[in-house]
Amino acid sequence: MTTKHFSVDDQLEKASNATITETKIEERVKSIIEKSKNVTGERKLELLLQAITHIDLTSLKGGETFEDIKDLCKKAVNPINIDFKWKKAVRTPAVCVFPASLHDAIKALQDLESRSEVKVACVAGDFPAAELPLKDRLNEIKQVVSNGADEIDIVISRKLAIGHNWKELYEELKQAQELCKGKKLKTILATGDLPTLKEVYIASMVAMLAGSDFIKTSTGKEKVNATLPVGVVMCKAIKDFYNISGRKIGLKPAGGIKTSEDTIEWMTLVSEELGNEWLTDDLFRIGASSVLDDIVKSVHALKS
Repeated sequence: MTTKHFSVDDQLEKASNATITETKIEERVKSIIEKSKNVTGERKLELLLQAITHIDLTSLKGGETFEDIKDLCKKAVNPINIDFKWKKAVRTPAVCVFPASLHDAIKALQDLESRSEVKVACVAGDFPAAELPLKDRLNEIKQVVSNGADEIDIVISRKLAIGHNWKELYEELKQAQELCKGKKLKTILATGDLPTLKEVYIASMVAMLAGSDFIKTSTGKEKVNATLPVGVVMCKAIKDFYNISGRKIGLKPAGGIKTSEDTIEWMTLVSEELGNEWLTDDLFRIGASSVLDDIVKSVHALKS
């Protein structure tokens, strides 16, 4: 499908008037969970290995040393020791770090001769609060872009979303996107802080209209992070945006994804709601720091 032209104002109005039926979303979630439970044996093994190739391996505790980041990058480059053939190299597509660790991540991957295979994603724009003045947030985005980040993860202004100031939110995100040209921009919706699934849908559309390459659920710092109902709504927005624009936008659930079963549920969700064509590292990522260990454990259990 070729890129289509559309009016941003018209699409913002349509998004604001969209109907989100929670009972239908609950039904979809139940169906997805049931389908994910039926994934067993070789199919489960295949999906878990594939899941590794979707993980943005994350270290966002704060105060990371170079050794911490070097260990993170080693894990990203060689996440699992497998003694059987698989269809592609198994590594994570990116590591995700604070701006203070950006140079460390780049250096560590260069030392591992893996700088081209594993990207460096950097949170910016006053992550996770996004409460500083816009000028300061944009300056940090500009800085990490100039310092070599491949991908930039930013957070929307929760205040603007909760206040339904959608055009102002669009203008903020558009300015951020202009600074990220040539880089992959992932926009975090902080869905756990939005009052309803309707706001999640509209915020998704605003972020995509502004030029985001991915929409992402959470910072991982909210009380409620990635949930399947939110995922269904974000997928609906991605489908609707694709229909009006001809442009495929990626999905990144993040926060609270800790087990192999969690990853299978999210991959099933993407397959059911968007299709297997979205199950590439260009269109689906999982933001996580600990789930890789559980996946590795499960893979070895399945092979034993």
